[in-house]
Amino acid sequence: MPPRTKTDPSAPSTMKELKDTLWKAADKLRGSMDASQYKDVILGLIFLKYVSDAYEERREAIREELTEQGMDEEQIASLIDDPEEYQGYGVFVVPPRARWSYLAQNAKGLPAMNGEPAKTIGQLVDEAMDYVMGANPSLAGTLPRIFNRDNVDQRRLGELLDLFNSARFSRQGDGRARDLLGEVYEYFLEKFARAEGKRGGEFYTPASVVKVLVEVLEPTSGRVYDPCCGSGGMFVQTEKFVYEHDGDPKDVSIYGQEHNERTWRMAKMNLAIHGIANKGLANRWGDTFVRDYHAEMSMDYVMANPPFNIKDWHRAEEDPRWVYGVPPKNNANYAWIQHILSKLAPAGQAGVVMANGSMSSNSGGEGEIRARIVEADMVSCMVALPTQLFRSTGIPVCLWFFAKDKTAGAKGATDRTGQVLFIDARELGYMVDRAERSLAPEDIARIAETFHAWRGSESAVAKGVEYEDVPGFCATKTLAEIKASDYALTPGRYVGAPELEDDGEPVDEKIERLTGELFAQFDESARLAQVVREQLGRLS
Repeated sequence: MPPRTKTDPSAPSTMKELKDTLWKAADKLRGSMDASQYKDVILGLIFLKYVSDAYEERREAIREELTEQGMDEEQIASLIDDPEEYQGYGVFVVPPRARWSYLAQNAKGLPAMNGEPAKTIGQLVDEAMDYVMGANPSLAGTLPRIFNRDNVDQRRLGELLDLFNSARFSRQGDGRARDLLGEVYEYFLEKFARAEGKRGGEFYTPASVVKVLVEVLEPTSGRVYDPCCGSGGMFVQTEKFVYEHDGDPKDVSIYGQEHNERTWRMAKMNLAIHGIANKGLANRWGDTFVRDYHAEMSMDYVMANPPFNIKDWHRAEEDPRWVYGVPPKNNANYAWIQHILSKLAPAGQAGVVMANGSMSSNSGGEGEIRARIVEADMVSCMVALPTQLFRSTGIPVCLWFFAKDKTAGAKGATDRTGQVLFIDARELGYMVDRAERSLAPEDIARIAETFHAWRGSESAVAKGVEYEDVPGFCATKTLAEIKASDYALTPGRYVGAPELEDDGEPVDEKIERLTGELFAQFDESARLAQVVREQLGRLS
């Protein structure tokens, strides 16, 4: 088969072309529905387009293979629809009336014929979603069926399908299509989170923040859990980390739960697109505090970005998860923390995004709970992050890292029992625009490498990096020192001020020079004041 050229209309789109094309598609629906609604429509169509393209390409490959084996059309027809020939290659089965070619052919709807009533394009897409879910049990109850609702403009939906026809998610080598669409999907999650403002924070954690959690914890094998998984960003980033470190994704099992139904559906699609086995994702949405779907399981890693400072949450005082104290009614921060601690295996570790207030609050008994957690030696590291990382909230945030075992061993060669590492990263990052900051790769690496050096992790040892306190950035403190500060865990309390660079000028000479400059400024100020008085006198 000859290679596709750039002018071939079926040639795979570049990443920029895909993003530009698909964002234009999203814009086409802005006039008829709000951000949360068109998000579901667009992401659902992206998923349907991907599974259809991947299916058609696998079908073409099967045909070529069977032809090379000398089979005729009748023999090929008897084998080409075998589901195992697709699912065994990580491709979803797509029945004929769910394929993109059929939908594109009927983008204006299907007229009445053969006694069958006319159907809108929205009806056809809803049916396509049903067909795909029916043919692939792992997608049951996942895909949106919202395309024929009254508030969906059918003409614009048809135009959307036409526009999507210019984008082809094809498989250029192992994993290429999945990586391509996975990046597009993540790009759109970010775009939609920005468009929805505060509500967008329910399903999206900024990628740079997730990367800090993953790079610090280094989850290369075992069970990875997120009790409020949003659209699944923690799991996607974990898979990327494993690939980048030449690991086997099959060594990682993911477990998650999500309270919001629409967000849960996004997570299911996101994981499917990335080829991540999501059997550990709860088979329906649900409140973790009401019912923990993974109650009997211990986890090797927990990564989470719980909603901050929830006032209305399901609180049962007798809940066995409240080992360190019953959380207050009007704030769920320490409920999340204790739930996460309850999930850790004997060598388990966790990284959690929290509002800054969690590090020092004493209201509602939170100070006593924090003190007990510290004295139990569960806290391994605290990181203060810069402001404006979350477009969805102006609340400053921090990262808590927990470890059930800080002794020397598999997790690190340095015994850190009875110690906590504090990192003040508030000065790191760069402004993406006037409203949002992001952490650069070198910022993420600095935080992670500092932790690994402190712990004596294999990655730090391999790089020959050794830990030392850096005034203004990082410091290691004992539990006794933290107790002396009333168990406040704010890094700024402990890391001190950054050292000033020595400019080589002797102190006595510097004082004399600065004093002379100050007096000269006083004299100039007096002269300017006299000039102003004279000018005012002339005006009067």
